[in-house]
Amino acid sequence: MDNKILDNNNILNNCNENEQSEQETQKDNENISKEEAKQDLIQSTGAVISENSKYLIHCLSIIGQVEGHYILPPQNKTTKYEHIIPSLVAIEQDRSIKGLVIILNTVGGDVEAGLAIAELIAGMKTPTVSLVVGGGHSIGVPLAVSADCSFIVPTATMTIHPVRMNGLVLGIPQTLSYFDKIQDRITNFVTANSHISPDYFKELMHKTGELTMDVGSVVEGAKAVEIGLIDKLGGLSDAITELYRLIENTEERYA
Repeated sequence: MDNKILDNNNILNNCNENEQSEQETQKDNENISKEEAKQDLIQSTGAVISENSKYLIHCLSIIGQVEGHYILPPQNKTTKYEHIIPSLVAIEQDRSIKGLVIILNTVGGDVEAGLAIAELIAGMKTPTVSLVVGGGHSIGVPLAVSADCSFIVPTATMTIHPVRMNGLVLGIPQTLSYFDKIQDRITNFVTANSHISPDYFKELMHKTGELTMDVGSVVEGAKAVEIGLIDKLGGLSDAITELYRLIENTEERYA
């Protein structure tokens, strides 16, 4: 009788151990799947969700050249707008994501695609903070100012210049008028989402003698803050701290 009870206990213990082992294996597989999914997300879109933090925030990087309707050569480092736009929509509707930090190091790129991304960021209720590292050139300027609060590191620069177009261009008055309208759209967006005046922005845009083979200006980190183009001078920790503050203010407002 005692042997039979011992056998039953051993069977139960073995079953419990097997069940526990299966649960641990399942958890390990889930962790591996999550890590693989995170790596795929970084590689395909340059984005990552920070889960083990004070607030659940999404990090989105805009690097290299902003790719628009035409595919750039494979040797170019690009940010594809067809990846960024769905990500922004998903972030905005996901209630678990409390904030968005945008890391910018871009040479510019497609004007239409850049403005589309900038308008989406500017229209989000989710608190947003941008950080310019390296450079935020050309269409990177509207992208930088589109966030609720913009930061730039001291060594970063931003190039402001008129709209340019590659390839065959018809030399007719309508083409020049079209360029002027695109330029006005960029100027209006930048000045509406920053503290720089339209006249001064246009002055920087048409400045001669600073760029060797172009018209425009290169503005460094501290200067960008001084003229009101960027909100604050600071690094990653400053941007994250400001994002947390915006998140807390948002939660109080909608509490």
